[in-house]
Amino acid sequence: MAKKLWLLCPLAILLLSAAAQENDPLGFELWTPASLQRLESQMHADASTDPHHFAVELLADFTHDSAMLVHRESDGPPEWHGTQVDVFLVQSGSATLLIGGTLVNGETVAPHEKRNGTIQGGVRRKLSAGDIVRIPPRVPHQLLLEGAPEINYFVIKVKGY
Repeated sequence: MAKKLWLLCPLAILLLSAAAQENDPLGFELWTPASLQRLESQMHADASTDPHHFAVELLADFTHDSAMLVHRESDGPPEWHGTQVDVFLVQSGSATLLIGGTLVNGETVAPHEKRNGTIQGGVRRKLSAGDIVRIPPRVPHQLLLEGAPEINYFVIKVKGY
């Protein structure tokens, strides 16, 4: 009997090890193109009823970063983040990013967060599918569609700057 138990121990260890490997580490996330496409379809419908023709889906929110999917069918407001980096990964569509310069008459909408007003100065960068942009903290920015019908982009916000 003891010999049979001894032979079963390696098998039990292998099974437990395999089961442990099936659990993703805490904080791990995977977004596939198919899962993002399903969300974009729903967001397109949501944006059609939104007065700003905009929809956002928060995908994950962690201590030091967050991820969201954004769908725009019109220009976004000027933004300024005092303690966050924005990383945009353009999924589809196109827009012009107005970045830099000075945010004038921006409204504080949350701690370390301003929106609205206007951006004076800055540079324009054309964005299209496949582009990745990193926007440092304390840099005004705004997405302008300039005739494009829409833009869909994945945003990673890195917190704590």
